[in-house]
Amino acid sequence: MKRLGPSFTFQQQSNRHPGLDGARGLAVLAMVLGHTLDALLSPEARLNPWVQHYWSFRGITAPLFLLVSGWAVVAALGTKPNAARDSLGRRVRRSLLLLFLGYVLHWPGWPAVHDMGWSDAMLSRVFAFDALQCIGFALLVGSVLLALVPARGGRPLVLFTLAVAVPLASATMWRLGVGLPAPVQQFLGSGEGSRFPFFPWAGFFFAGAFAAYALHLLKPGWPQGLALLALGAGVLGLTQLTVADWGPASAWMVAYRVGQGLMVLGVVNLAPVRLSGLLAPLGRLSLWLYVLHLPVVYGWADIAGLASRVGPTLGIPAALGVGLGLLLVCAGVARLGRWLTDQARPWRSGSTTLKANLSSARMSPRG
Repeated sequence: MKRLGPSFTFQQQSNRHPGLDGARGLAVLAMVLGHTLDALLSPEARLNPWVQHYWSFRGITAPLFLLVSGWAVVAALGTKPNAARDSLGRRVRRSLLLLFLGYVLHWPGWPAVHDMGWSDAMLSRVFAFDALQCIGFALLVGSVLLALVPARGGRPLVLFTLAVAVPLASATMWRLGVGLPAPVQQFLGSGEGSRFPFFPWAGFFFAGAFAAYALHLLKPGWPQGLALLALGAGVLGLTQLTVADWGPASAWMVAYRVGQGLMVLGVVNLAPVRLSGLLAPLGRLSLWLYVLHLPVVYGWADIAGLASRVGPTLGIPAALGVGLGLLLVCAGVARLGRWLTDQARPWRSGSTTLKANLSSARMSPRG
């Protein structure tokens, strides 16, 4: 094993990196706790100053999740010229899985569909656009474009253009979406109930992908971590030159959260491997933690979740206990599901390791 930096090491048998897995684990930890607290905390507990501070921190979780998703896609390509083209089929299948899971989570149940009939309200409910749909479509668009454009100059240019253009075009796309079919409005952001529309939320995905290209030549550890901190601080500095705009279609909001997310990635990159290693297992299970906890907290179809059964009645310790317990149970179910899948498909199973770094993917021979 070769030592590469103060925080991260590399083993040839794996192209996983705890920096990204650690950041994704931090995001999913905050997401599960945030959803649980939001569903269960009593009105009195919400007034606690610590809860108010947590709500402020929680605003970075979804942007960070999308940012890291974009980074991971580019990092996995490495430097092999045909990697994007060779892996296109696998990435398309991954994007379709994300879309399927995202829409299944929003299935309102046959009785609700029957009651609403064939209406815009029914279509908006069934095709409600959430985080998984946003990542799925961004992955699909990004994978196709990366497979088509040249690896050296074309890919960074395309990703930078998308990272900037998607947020800037959001307000216009929202206006153009008015009057279009409900599923299209959900995708663009015009439809009611679209929580993470492609415009502007896909901008986080493409910003992370571009950052991965911009910084992949730097050595892991301090050089890459400091570069992420500097880049994040620079983006945050640019947002101070204009008036703050926290609107749902705001390009300013995207830039501000991108700056924060890059700084979080920088901190995780600089952190000792033991610390990122604690969060990395959650990061590797993040998709299934997300999928498993949402029905439990908010319900699914006509099955009530904790939000309806328990409601906003708990104090802070009790709600935190429920959130941590839910996280552990979902993690256990996800690990069991992964183990069973590996047993059923032994040719696809493979060990991963925490001892990898943020640049290990570019050193891997795999595309």
